[in-house]
Amino acid sequence: MMRSAVAALALTAALGLAACGDDDGDQAATTTAAPAAQGADLGAIKDYLLAHTTRLQADAKAIRTDAEAYYGLAEGADFDYEQLLETKRDEVAAVVQRLQDGFRKANPAYEEMEGVVAGVPELADYDVIIDAGGDASDPENAVPFSVKTPAGKTFKQPGNFNYLIETAAFGTEPKFVAKGVEPDLDGDGKVEFGEALPDADFLVAAARDFEKTTQELDAAAKGWEPKPQDAFTALVVMTPTMSEYFGAWKNSRFVAGHKADEKAFVAASRLQDIADILGGLNLIYANVKPSIAKVDGQRADQTGKDLQELERFAARLRDAEAQGKRFTAQDADTLGSEAQRRAEAIAGQVSQAAGRLGIPLES
Repeated sequence: MMRSAVAALALTAALGLAACGDDDGDQAATTTAAPAAQGADLGAIKDYLLAHTTRLQADAKAIRTDAEAYYGLAEGADFDYEQLLETKRDEVAAVVQRLQDGFRKANPAYEEMEGVVAGVPELADYDVIIDAGGDASDPENAVPFSVKTPAGKTFKQPGNFNYLIETAAFGTEPKFVAKGVEPDLDGDGKVEFGEALPDADFLVAAARDFEKTTQELDAAAKGWEPKPQDAFTALVVMTPTMSEYFGAWKNSRFVAGHKADEKAFVAASRLQDIADILGGLNLIYANVKPSIAKVDGQRADQTGKDLQELERFAARLRDAEAQGKRFTAQDADTLGSEAQRRAEAIAGQVSQAAGRLGIPLES
């Protein structure tokens, strides 16, 4: 299930939890608290978003620059990748390493702001394009674009840009790599994970389009004026998507090893993404907490603590894995269920607060 569907279910569930509250009490609070909520200062959320769109543009530019360099090397060998390895192996290895490092840098630049981008309807299409959309085999969730290469080949709805760049740079998607050649970049006679020969024609086209999209996102972010319903909707929609992320982690090489059937999420563990996303959601909550406190100070504090603890929960798992702990598929299921339980409770609390403040949640 793609994130758009998960988010819709999460919003429905959170609204259902909110409906379980005291209707009379909520109605009375709505009348008195709404003006205070509408006056909330949400400028810090926009500042946070723009700092990240600026970072992502710079990272995408670096990726595009390295993709152009790789394309130039391949073009110089008339796209004969065996000859390219024979004559420019060290240069190819160096630029592929830069591409991989560039993606590792760009990924958190997006994930840290994903709670805002994906959670705000005005910006959510960019999440589909950059990080969440599928390929043409899943029409309901497919990205709304195709990639046309310099050679004139069209990849119709190939998947989101993070997927395209990552799987091409790391060689995990056969459609996006050079055909008929072993990518032995260090010349030791064997191919290990991380040794890859992207299809230069595809990679440069995807990198160019990715950079352009980050510029478009930045422009949209600059034009966005955050409203209370944006912040509350982002929290309610994006917090209870933990099971989706833990499922992707379970199927990735970080848990499944060489048996992994997940082609993406190879540059960094999905646990890193989860912690990054929750960090952004905590920033959003900090900016709506004063409004919630005006109708229920104790609940405002408790929800904030619960959300912070959920982020710490993810960070502890991330750090343990980085220090060498190997988690099993069963661990991933158990931990994902626990994270989802906590997240749904938080979303329900935020949804109830929105109802008491008279703030409509968007879908």
